[in-house]
Amino acid sequence: MTVPETMRAVVLTKHGGPEALELREDWPVPHPGPRDVLIRVGACGVNNTDINTRTGWYSSSVTGATDEAVDAGGDSSGWGGAPISLPRIQGADVVGEVVAAGSEADRSLIGKRVMVDCWLRDWDNPLDRTKTGYVGSECDGGFSGFMTVDYRNAVPVSSPMSDAELATFACSYSTAEGMLTRAGVTAEDTVLVTGASGGVGSALTQLAGQRGARVVCLAGESKHAQIAELKPAAILPRAPADLASALEEVIGQRSVSVVADIVGGGSFPQLIDVLERGGRYTCSGAIAGPMVELDLRTLYLRDLTFTGSTVLPPETFRTLVGYIERGGLRPLVAATYPLFDIAQAQKSFSDKKHVGNIVMLPWA
Repeated sequence: MTVPETMRAVVLTKHGGPEALELREDWPVPHPGPRDVLIRVGACGVNNTDINTRTGWYSSSVTGATDEAVDAGGDSSGWGGAPISLPRIQGADVVGEVVAAGSEADRSLIGKRVMVDCWLRDWDNPLDRTKTGYVGSECDGGFSGFMTVDYRNAVPVSSPMSDAELATFACSYSTAEGMLTRAGVTAEDTVLVTGASGGVGSALTQLAGQRGARVVCLAGESKHAQIAELKPAAILPRAPADLASALEEVIGQRSVSVVADIVGGGSFPQLIDVLERGGRYTCSGAIAGPMVELDLRTLYLRDLTFTGSTVLPPETFRTLVGYIERGGLRPLVAATYPLFDIAQAQKSFSDKKHVGNIVMLPWA
């Protein structure tokens, strides 16, 4: 295809509220470097990292929930604890068509539909977590007509799903797969999933089920009917007054072997209290707030294991694409928005009245 000189893009100009996002119709189309491919973006999902980076929530000075707009002054406003370069085009969950390739890239990718692995790596040592970045944070992402990325981050996908449906998977499902892998979830486990109506929560529900585990979901009651379509063993209200008793009522036991948590906040002590001896807690988010109370005696006297999950090994993303191609996962598109509606899309995301993922369509 003929690649234009300029494109539509949403550009983050500072940390703060939606006013920090600027819609541009004349942003230069990027040129691929020697090992890059140029992707015409078909769709790009919205995720928590977009909101957290915009508001500066990753700053250690912030202690509130993720939907609180702040200005951290750029001191440590990126996910990795360092400032990000501004202006920046956000958007990590990219699906699109490769339309050009650099001189050292795999030119056979041209013309193929790809999903973008969100994690930027030192491909000479891809397991080195200290040399990682994130699409939309350390490089420009997919809230635009075109983007570039290392060709090894562009993974071909063969699926009848639409671009919008495929754009629900990259961040949420790879995050969920990483959490379950770190916790060593198997068919022997009962997994309690917090925030089960969101992108990562609904992914955890499906992927834990793929492993044969028994899944219990926590979510707002207005969303239970949609979550039931994912076939968990049981669904409970978002924050039961007595979680152990609520578990006993629906699954006949007062404890679980794994808690997969993306919520944190005030519910954290109850989550830890329902872990069985030798249980595992895995976390990749804190949408209700990062500051929690923990009795260390509970941690060591009950032989619990805590794992955090952020940077994922390269095989995680290709495992996810394999699930998609085999038809094992169900996309949950809550809504789609054109780029000029980015502020409303992020507001809808933060309001958390939806089930699944919200997706931006750059060419709408």
